[in-house]
Amino acid sequence: MTGWMDKAMDDLRPWIGRVRVVEDDIGLMAVRRAAGAFDMDPESFKIGSELPPHWFGIFFTETVRQSDIGPDGHPNKGIVLPPIPMPRRMGAGRRVKVMGNLRAGEPAVKKAEVADIVPKSGRSGDIFVLTMRHTIEQAGKTIAVDTFDAIYRPAVPPGQKTTATIATPARGGHAWSETTKLANTLNFRYGGLTWNAPGEGDAGPRPVSRGRRRRHPLRRGDLEPGRGLGRPALAGGRAGRRPAGRRR
Repeated sequence: MTGWMDKAMDDLRPWIGRVRVVEDDIGLMAVRRAAGAFDMDPESFKIGSELPPHWFGIFFTETVRQSDIGPDGHPNKGIVLPPIPMPRRMGAGRRVKVMGNLRAGEPAVKKAEVADIVPKSGRSGDIFVLTMRHTIEQAGKTIAVDTFDAIYRPAVPPGQKTTATIATPARGGHAWSETTKLANTLNFRYGGLTWNAPGEGDAGPRPVSRGRRRRHPLRRGDLEPGRGLGRPALAGGRAGRRPAGRRR
């Protein structure tokens, strides 16, 4: 670890352990709009209906002022996430523990905790690894714990290109699979649901893993292993979904 990263950690270390609470009423109309976007019957959802397990990712959107939105479409550093002094952020892994299901029309909270910030130096240069832990609660019960890592990297020097990501083949032998066409209509309907603000040069949000969990839901207590995309998901393409770790 280089000296400048030591100094940066003086400012970042107090963020570790901070918890930001986001409230959501899990409104019925928002639930029905999500159902419609995922090609489910909106009218099948009533007040008190259980939602598919991963739908907690649709709700609890951070509502920040427009003047606090950065060029990447996310809130400026230091508002929601720690002010890590590197501009490029990418997902590096995710672990989800599902203990129950949200219910439509009932208040719930997300407790977003900065679990850790780790500076590292290696062959690829200096990076920071941020670990966030989101705990979803409703009616006094924990519904899910969503822990994920993000890597922060320096900006690409002028005239250079980023290293191309080599696509890795998906694992086979699963009990079921689905393929969803990432049409622009689906892409932007999902963006409306999550109040996503596309950044400069961004095609918008990618609804790859949030929807249509009712047909093949995770069982309560299932642990979804860490995962990452083998290549970017682009609007107009197709996305496949298979249960992690389950084979015939």
